[in-house]
Amino acid sequence: MVSVGVFVGLIVVVTILSKSHADRNVYPSAGVLFVHVLEREYFKGEFPPYPKAGDSSNDPITFNTNLKGYPDRPGWLRYIQRTPHSDGVLYGSPASEHMGKPTIIEITAYNKRTFETARHNLVINIMSIEEFPLPYQAEFFIKNMNVEEMLASEVLGDFLGAVKNVWQPERLNAINITSALDRGGRVPLPINDLKEGVYVMVGADVQFSSCLREVETPQNQLRCSQEMEPVISCDKKFRAQFHIDWCKISLVDITKVVPVHSNRPDAGTGVLPDIGEYNPPSESLKNRDYFADFLITLAVPSAVAMVLFIILAYSMCCRREGVIQLVHHSSIQKSTKELRSMSKNREISWPLSTLPVFHPVSGEVVPPIHPDNYETTSMPLMQTQTNLQNQIQIPQQQSSGDNYCMTTFRRLEVNGIPERKVAEALNL
Repeated sequence: MVSVGVFVGLIVVVTILSKSHADRNVYPSAGVLFVHVLEREYFKGEFPPYPKAGDSSNDPITFNTNLKGYPDRPGWLRYIQRTPHSDGVLYGSPASEHMGKPTIIEITAYNKRTFETARHNLVINIMSIEEFPLPYQAEFFIKNMNVEEMLASEVLGDFLGAVKNVWQPERLNAINITSALDRGGRVPLPINDLKEGVYVMVGADVQFSSCLREVETPQNQLRCSQEMEPVISCDKKFRAQFHIDWCKISLVDITKVVPVHSNRPDAGTGVLPDIGEYNPPSESLKNRDYFADFLITLAVPSAVAMVLFIILAYSMCCRREGVIQLVHHSSIQKSTKELRSMSKNREISWPLSTLPVFHPVSGEVVPPIHPDNYETTSMPLMQTQTNLQNQIQIPQQQSSGDNYCMTTFRRLEVNGIPERKVAEALNL
């Protein structure tokens, strides 16, 4: 069965399906974007029937692609599949050096519900085209698209149509498509339907239009340096569907590019020259003396360490500065131990209102003003004598004439515990 697909009237890909080997043959052109969709519906019929009930129309299917005989794909071929319920896409731009030799890609489909697999081969036969490559190439960065969305034939056709209206070339081809993530971009946040962004390179056979060169003006270059959008007259022709970052547009005229030739050595045959028969070393080995190695590895470092230890001991124990440091360190250590022992044995002074007092006349022990179970959390810090409960009145003798009495109080502390002792002086 032969099917022919026309892409925007510019890219023609011929696909031949061989039923006997279940291989697909595709014929892309060198320097032109190649897109091949791995349809889930095509592989569903290859899986054997599953005995358990389930919706087989929505089975999660993933694909693994690799070059036949190798673990990965060719360098120019990329693959993307966003979810197991979406189709996979192979895309890339083959170069001229890939022509003349079929590239066989092994495609393995995995059904994650039934754990069945199906395998097909995709044979890529790269063909040459006239005027390859196109001399004028422009690369656009589209901010509101993901790579799988841009690879859809309708979307890419609309973009090429908009570029053709602006550029007005006779021949226009899509050369390559690259995700912004492959260029070092960041994964966007899952808010406001943000996209990863995609780079699309197109080639034409005529000079760049004046609209495309507007980004090279000094005014727009200044706006780009200030992270502002440049003023482009033809932006409205893309704005309806494609949001282009004009500061990232790249215009390349390959006719003016100076080729760089590197002197590479000629590739050899890959066969080592014949240098004769291999002669292994003899089985009889000479005795080796390890005493010198012992001296170098152990004795010498030990001797150096001993000399340094003797110098340090002499400086600390025999010289005046070292002895002073040792004495100072010893005194600090003794003081620290003494302070720690004192902190363990110290007693806390009790408030005066909770200690027993003596009656000033009889000398009897009077209970404290506040008992032990008295609630002091709500008591103010200072109180007047009239507010104190259980206040003890000190009797005084009436004075007559020149005689008078004076009562003095002295506060003594015995073993850190304060006491009250009353001394009475009469007729002074």
